[in-house]
Amino acid sequence: MTYKCLLYEVKDGVATLTLNRPERLNALGDTLREDLHDAVTAAAADPEVRVMIVTGAGKGFCAGGDVKAMNEGKARGAPRPLMEKVAPGRDRTVLALRDAPKPVIAAVNGAAAGAGMNLALGCDIRIASTAAKFAQAFVKRGLHPDWGGTYFLPRLVGMAKACEMIFTGDLIDATEALRLGIVSRVVQPQELLPAAYELARRIAAGPPVAIRLAKHSLYANAELDLRASLQNETMAQNICFETEDAAEGIRAFAEKRAPVFRGR
Repeated sequence: MTYKCLLYEVKDGVATLTLNRPERLNALGDTLREDLHDAVTAAAADPEVRVMIVTGAGKGFCAGGDVKAMNEGKARGAPRPLMEKVAPGRDRTVLALRDAPKPVIAAVNGAAAGAGMNLALGCDIRIASTAAKFAQAFVKRGLHPDWGGTYFLPRLVGMAKACEMIFTGDLIDATEALRLGIVSRVVQPQELLPAAYELARRIAAGPPVAIRLAKHSLYANAELDLRASLQNETMAQNICFETEDAAEGIRAFAEKRAPVFRGR
């Protein structure tokens, strides 16, 4: 699969989506937003893909919106399309990440600013390089957060810290991001992709139906009370219990061997 601003590769059940505008620190301009949405949708539908990794080419993960292009557009007096005002493409991409039936890992290799930070927050798991930096930089440009920042960030760091980060646009490093729970692991730059692939392969070796339902339950139940969450768990467990993978997992335990899950 070929894109103008994104590299797409599938290997060992893992789809790697590499934002590929390194000269702009992978800012979300040109065709990158459309490429990313298409790639996420394609990976979600591909039965050979069990996990996705999103990362950036070059020194940055994603610098957010393409501010240079925004400035050029304003200088020309170019109008914003109506659909970008009422149903922007960025929202489709955030929802595609959340609705994807496969886990999505962000391998944050450098700066993740503004929309770039929120793109990472829209993934299920985040691993950061020691070179990674994070900022809700919108306020520095006189703009409001988008790409789900006002939804994701308070749920990770609490409302007061989210307010501080969004109101100031201050930059934090990977160590602080780990302390705040924004990322789950920090590794040396040369270890980032190997660590992301190792985790992705371990998840990919698991039972796809159970993982798909677990992802759904985790996010759905975050908005529900305990009673409704337990009902969701029961429905999901009933589905899983009837799968061939469950039979294989139980049989493998009894036979003292590693299970082989086939997604059936």
